[in-house]
Amino acid sequence: MPPQRRLVWRVARLAKVRDETPTARTLALEVPSWPGHLAGQHVDVRLTAPDGYSTERSYSIATPAAGEQLDLTVQQVPEGEVSPYLTQVLSVGDPVELRGPVGGYFVWRTTDPQPVLLVAGGAGVVPLMAMIRARRAAGSRAPFRLIYSVRTPDDVYYADELRRPQPGDGGLDVTFVYTRAAPEGWPAPPRRIGVADVNTGGWPAEFEPRCFVCGPTGFVETVADILVALGHAPRRVKTERFGPSGG
Repeated sequence: MPPQRRLVWRVARLAKVRDETPTARTLALEVPSWPGHLAGQHVDVRLTAPDGYSTERSYSIATPAAGEQLDLTVQQVPEGEVSPYLTQVLSVGDPVELRGPVGGYFVWRTTDPQPVLLVAGGAGVVPLMAMIRARRAAGSRAPFRLIYSVRTPDDVYYADELRRPQPGDGGLDVTFVYTRAAPEGWPAPPRRIGVADVNTGGWPAEFEPRCFVCGPTGFVETVADILVALGHAPRRVKTERFGPSGG
């Protein structure tokens, strides 16, 4: 097993921004000497005040490796310490410290031909989007299915990209589950994700897909339990969860 690379803090600069929802923004960062990353990894972001006080938060990378560039999609947390600065104050050209890439468990490699099931709850779609984009960039033919549970149509991250097929997206199927309000004419009422959604939008257990589940703790536990109940081997179900952290 190769030795682990020592993680160091790097100064990135904001190259451009894109609003994803009324409360979430994608930050495109230029990171000199970035070593690259795998789809599903994250970075630590550190902010330091003039008096020396510093605080850190972890954010998933939303894009596959592309030289010295990477995207972070940040959901603003009311009264948070870090996310309001990143989404409202940080301007193009401003510096920000980050360290990474972090994580080696919740990752998808483009050489893996197995079917993949991605299940996202809200902002949990970010690392899964990196996997979708990595598949597209690599020209992989691994069959992908995404089940995306989100409150309302206005809360969908990467809406245009997910709702309209992109070049290289053959073999990618996307299913939305709305929990608070559905689009007009939607065939199902708003509801929490359940067995029928995972069974219909996912892969049969006998296909032995790689399953990646990301979202709030309760959501992740529910989906993981459903997958195991449907016959998926627990070792094939990888989870990543998030909860209140001060933002």
